[in-house]
Amino acid sequence: MSLQWTLIAGFLYIEVAIVLLLVLPIASPTRWQRLFRSRFLQSINNQASIYFIVLLGVLVLFLLDAIREMHKYTKSLDHENHHHQLNLEMQENMRLFRAQRNFYISGFALFLSLVIRRLVILISTQATLLAQNEAAMRQAQSATSTARSLLSQRTVGGESAQNDSNEAHDKAVSELKNQIKELQTKNQELENNLSKEKKDKEALKSQAESLTKEYDRLTKEHAKLAQSSGDKKTD
Repeated sequence: MSLQWTLIAGFLYIEVAIVLLLVLPIASPTRWQRLFRSRFLQSINNQASIYFIVLLGVLVLFLLDAIREMHKYTKSLDHENHHHQLNLEMQENMRLFRAQRNFYISGFALFLSLVIRRLVILISTQATLLAQNEAAMRQAQSATSTARSLLSQRTVGGESAQNDSNEAHDKAVSELKNQIKELQTKNQELENNLSKEKKDKEALKSQAESLTKEYDRLTKEHAKLAQSSGDKKTD
């Protein structure tokens, strides 16, 4: 195997190991995200797309070269008769085998490069979604705790307002009771005064009646005395 195909084969083996590491549950997406955002990878992140395009171009060139070699040696075996030259036929078959081997090596290397790039993008997206999910869960928990605290404060405020209203109601009722008691006391005093006035009025009435009777009696006596004195003068 020539040097360039040895390098491509080594690159293929490295790609297989990387795919196994990314596919197997060795690390969580968050840890892979931390590795992807390391200083070394961030330093080559700006040129990563350029490197990837160059790598794809190189692999495509080697793939086309392997396809050309396969086509060349296939035609050579089809159009020539080497039955009488066994060594030459074996060399042509060996070259065709090498061309096919190079085709598979370059093809799988190109395919795994695309697979690795896609896996890295998917793992990064999954890690971002997990971080957003955790942030959303924390926000939901904080919102729930805030709502519970507000609800408890409203409940306490409602109870305090209810207590205040009950106290105001009790105070108003007590004031009304005091006013009723005062009115009842004044009413009792007025009734006592009225009964006293009634008694005084009855006493004055009885005195007036007795005075009237005495006046009538005295008038009658005065009339009798006047009549008796007149009779004496006639005699």
